[in-house]
Amino acid sequence: MDFLSFREEVTKYIFAEDMLQKADIILIPGNAYPQNAERAAALYRQGYAPYILPSGKYSTLVGHFAGVCEKADRYNKEYKTEWEFLKDVLVQNGVDESAILKEDQATFTWENAKNSRIVTDQNKLVIQKAILCCRNVHARRSLMYYQKSFPEAKIFVSPSVIGNITKENWYTTKDGIDAVNAELSRILYQFSLLV
Repeated sequence: MDFLSFREEVTKYIFAEDMLQKADIILIPGNAYPQNAERAAALYRQGYAPYILPSGKYSTLVGHFAGVCEKADRYNKEYKTEWEFLKDVLVQNGVDESAILKEDQATFTWENAKNSRIVTDQNKLVIQKAILCCRNVHARRSLMYYQKSFPEAKIFVSPSVIGNITKENWYTTKDGIDAVNAELSRILYQFSLLV
């Protein structure tokens, strides 16, 4: 395999993305960026799914919701959890509150996925197809966790670009290479914890 082919394989693997189909739910792992929830709201308004489930309390590394990372001028309330923040983004972008489910205890991605499954089960939702709105560079790892939690469902990834790292340019900067390297390492290590 030559260098270009290797780079293309890494890109295709890390930056998971699918052609979307209508689904039973849109899932959003916790974060402090509005882009994933904005994308989910757009998909909801287009009729891709009747429910959205944002998930998240806050990072265990910080111990509280550390604040909105982008567009804080628009999303400027006092949020206690990632879920509160993501819900506000969804509502401000045209999602009916009745369509938003609640998971506000997860503190890392694996908990986002596991707890989301608990919420859908408690609501007696049968999830055969789901759309996962997540950060582009975090797409493969998010997908791994959500597939583990929803093994019977087909999950379609609809990623958002957050920051400047894209599938087209990640290999051109140290930050991009470091981000992809970190994801590869986390995927390999965390996969071993799931089996």
